[in-house]
Amino acid sequence: MPSTIVGLDVGTTGVKAVAIDLGTARRHVAIRGYPVDQPAPRWQTQDPDVIGAAAQAALAECVAAGGGTEVAAISLSAAMHGLMALDADLRPLTPLLTWADTRAVDEARALRDSGQAAELHSLTGVPVHPMSPLTKLMWFARHEPEIWTAARWWVGLKDYLIYRLTGTLATELSSASGTGLVEMATCTWSRQALDIAGVSIDRLPEILSPTTVLELTPGVASEVGLPSGTPVVVGAADGPLGNLGTGAITPGVAGLTLGSSGALRLAFDRPRLGAGRALFCYALTETLWVTGGAISNGGNVVGWAGRALAPDLVAASTDPDAALLELAASVPAGADGLAMVPYLIAERAPHWDPDLPGAYLGLRDHHTRAHLIRAAVEGVCTQMRFILDRLDAMVFVESVRATGGAFRSQLWRDVMAATLDRPFYVVDEAEGTALGAAALGLIALGTAASPAEALAQLAGNGAPAPAPVAVSRDLVATYAGLRNSLAPLIDDLGAVAGLPRHSTAR
Repeated sequence: MPSTIVGLDVGTTGVKAVAIDLGTARRHVAIRGYPVDQPAPRWQTQDPDVIGAAAQAALAECVAAGGGTEVAAISLSAAMHGLMALDADLRPLTPLLTWADTRAVDEARALRDSGQAAELHSLTGVPVHPMSPLTKLMWFARHEPEIWTAARWWVGLKDYLIYRLTGTLATELSSASGTGLVEMATCTWSRQALDIAGVSIDRLPEILSPTTVLELTPGVASEVGLPSGTPVVVGAADGPLGNLGTGAITPGVAGLTLGSSGALRLAFDRPRLGAGRALFCYALTETLWVTGGAISNGGNVVGWAGRALAPDLVAASTDPDAALLELAASVPAGADGLAMVPYLIAERAPHWDPDLPGAYLGLRDHHTRAHLIRAAVEGVCTQMRFILDRLDAMVFVESVRATGGAFRSQLWRDVMAATLDRPFYVVDEAEGTALGAAALGLIALGTAASPAEALAQLAGNGAPAPAPVAVSRDLVATYAGLRNSLAPLIDDLGAVAGLPRHSTAR
């Protein structure tokens, strides 16, 4: 009976488990959602055990859908930059602080003001920003001394997921590389970064290779319907795995992910950072790294628009995002002269300054909420183009392969493709990251010798090619004009924060 591999992608708002039959490439996708709590301004937290239960439920659905098909392995992906404390018995002392939790804004600002931020960025590949676990650790030491003292371990979402499934408390290189605490050159915890964070190395988990294989515990195995000891590949972080899942692992091919947040990345065979402070560099494996920029404000701008501008439409619709995007598509490209800087929550690339505010520009009395929503979508895509310009300065981006739930919408596809103005392909919509996890799992098992071979096995014979998105040159010209008009404002905002100017016009 053919074997199945399961890519388990645990994200910010939900988990996707994708079971792929290695004989037929037939897939089953299970999705479970969970909330993000906002107990205070700038705080965004989650219950890690709720996330763990959702992951197990999605996994159990995939196992049941397989009808007894043997599962060769479960391979893991998880959202980056989270932090939580565990006690000596490995019980959570805090909720998970997600990447979007920016309570550590003062700590990040202090590192920038002292000049340490640039040095840390060069050392670790992680721009100093409140998202990073490094600054979150500094916040706990300063504001929560009782938790700081009681915490035996400081871990991320992936680390806790590995522990729940296998009983082993560990992290892996890809997720660890996004903490701001790992040296790119050595792939080990950085003494310098740890000294700044104020944490000792014995309070952090061991860093494993992303292709390390552990075993499912008897208890979890029984709950999800698998044999005890089923292989669990520790896997990598969701961002780098998005590149692998979309096939964006060759020079000049960028991977783009757009869900609630978003990122654009190029893959290299070694750590590389571009000039300035705009880009990150994270590991996928020891020999494959991704360089790019992340935005905090992605598909979540549509949710904000629904709450702030069209609550009646949201209340009347079974699919609020689709209804809002349909309204946005009813006005012309460029939103009749309205533009938005979509910094609704602390933005990351290209300036990595959480204090920069959002704004609407060009607002007139003929603009409606449809224009406001369309301008928000266009503003997000423009931010992605600013990141593309930075990547172009390293290696010209010849094409873009995209994944993420936002691309179920034709409007998102069209606007993003026209704004980037490169051959643009959508791969597996929301499944690309889980597909990347499954591909890495095949490499870990020795079933595939390379990422390309792993992806070919998962695609099967006669699988459809990635879908190209065609756009008119008029649309491209519209968004080039929008980009050129917004670039000076973005530079002005950054200059106010003391950051170097960088023209993004082509």
